[in-house]
Amino acid sequence: MNDRYQSPLSERYASREMQYIFSPDKKFRTWRRLWIALAETERELGLPISQEQIDELKAHADDINYDVAKEREKLVRHDVMSHVYAYGQQCPGAKGIIHLGATSCYVGDNTDIILMTEALRLVRKKLLNVMAELAGFADRYKELPTLAFTHFQPAQPTTVGKRATLWLQDLCLDLEDLDHVLGSMKLLGSKGTTGTQASFLELFDGDHEKCRAADRMIAEKMGFAECYPVSGQTYSRKVDTRVLNVLAGIAQSAHKFSNDIRLLQHLKEVEEPFEKNQIGSSAMAYKRNPMRSERIASLADYVISDVINPMIVASTQWFERTLDDSANKRLSIPEGFLAVDGILDLYLNVVDGLVVYPKVIEKHFMAELPFMATENIMMDAVKAGGDRQELHERIRQLSMEAGRNVKELGLDNNLLDLIAADPAFGLSMEELQKTMEPSRYVGRAPEQTDEFLREVVGPVLAANSDILGMKAEIYV
Repeated sequence: MNDRYQSPLSERYASREMQYIFSPDKKFRTWRRLWIALAETERELGLPISQEQIDELKAHADDINYDVAKEREKLVRHDVMSHVYAYGQQCPGAKGIIHLGATSCYVGDNTDIILMTEALRLVRKKLLNVMAELAGFADRYKELPTLAFTHFQPAQPTTVGKRATLWLQDLCLDLEDLDHVLGSMKLLGSKGTTGTQASFLELFDGDHEKCRAADRMIAEKMGFAECYPVSGQTYSRKVDTRVLNVLAGIAQSAHKFSNDIRLLQHLKEVEEPFEKNQIGSSAMAYKRNPMRSERIASLADYVISDVINPMIVASTQWFERTLDDSANKRLSIPEGFLAVDGILDLYLNVVDGLVVYPKVIEKHFMAELPFMATENIMMDAVKAGGDRQELHERIRQLSMEAGRNVKELGLDNNLLDLIAADPAFGLSMEELQKTMEPSRYVGRAPEQTDEFLREVVGPVLAANSDILGMKAEIYV
């Protein structure tokens, strides 16, 4: 197979579980389940279909004769009718009632909805496992002070755990969107060639209620609550847009996380896992590049851009049906899911193995803390009898001098020495050092982390405890 294109999504990134959902075998088995559901429904609604015919269809639901279907498609150039023919070869007694009254979209579109729904459930499972790992990380480091950054410039401190809640909150929003879309997925049902159910109305001798019942019964047999009430030949292609919007949202959240990890790894404060024999660079043997986080970002770029495909398809469909959606859907939907599957496996793997370096974090923190502490220092000096306006100006001048020492001369931050030597403040170095306790400057970060994990994330994880505990397998 080295002489033809192979998708990196299947070769390098996506799990076997997600790959199977979008495999030909899964698709064609689902077609047969739909044909069985259709035949059962039609029999239950009074059409002359025997139980023996149903049993024959069920007996060959999974042993698909792919060779027959493939040869037939070469002749008729129609995948659905090729599989109808192949199924009929295995089920001669039921051959005449397979696909009765249906159009190709009965199996094609209903299968797409079924596969997307199943894939969304797998995405949901992995998303929740990432959330659980992040929640544990946030709780573990909720009290570890660290510099926060605005504009990637040192800003008022936070904690390592509180920063993780920002990543986690994005995933909570993604979960809300996913659950909304997952809860609203409906089958196309048996709508016919232009969505009017004309063929079924003919089969049921003009009985409109039986046409309506057919949709409900097929949906129930396939595990859905209902079908879309109206359609053309296909379900609205806006459904695909809604689904890929969810995937793109997850990609956005993962990308943001990966950006932060890459920046933190540059600072040597937090690193993604690095295996014993892993090579970081082909030229620079000492390097530990954040390759997994970079891969998250790269795949996320793809998913975010992929969402425009169903938008274009949905907006350019003509009337009840055109076929210019087909080739695009075969690519955009599976690949969006495969890429997000890879992203979530990487995300879970990175969070599970994140390495935190408290000493480096403290070093960076303490280098900037004198600037952060100037408000407290000024208040202490006012309490000792100083004038706030005068002290504010003196701190501004001394801060500029300390900043020049750091930036222009490469010296340590000597702001405390300058303040201690200035009689206007009336504070000794010992008194100033008391203001240098990092935990005094993180505000409510530990408490916010606790509250968020307890009140928001905890109940979600508890309600889904049966699907937690995953470990991600990374192939490269």
